[in-house]
Amino acid sequence: MMKISEIRELKMPDLHVELDRLRRHLFDVRAQSVTEKLENPHQLKGIRKEIARVLTVMSQRGETGIEEKQMHLESAGHKKDDAKAKLAKAKSKAKK
Repeated sequence: MMKISEIRELKMPDLHVELDRLRRHLFDVRAQSVTEKLENPHQLKGIRKEIARVLTVMSQRGETGIEEKQMHLESAGHKKDDAKAKLAKAKSKAKK
């Protein structure tokens, strides 16, 4: 977990990358919690807090349109991960 001072030292592009990494990690941890393979359920709260810290620093720097920029980053470079997410979603629907 990063401290707020470490987050403040990052440049704006690095903050976007860190936010993307944290959101993906949160997705993975949520998937683990659904399948009951999560060892420490308190991880969810910690990851959400870290995402909030990054978003706070970004807004303090006057960054606007954070969500739109995140969507652009996802569509530009993470098509492989999108395919994995769709596959996982299809598997979960098949189990129901």
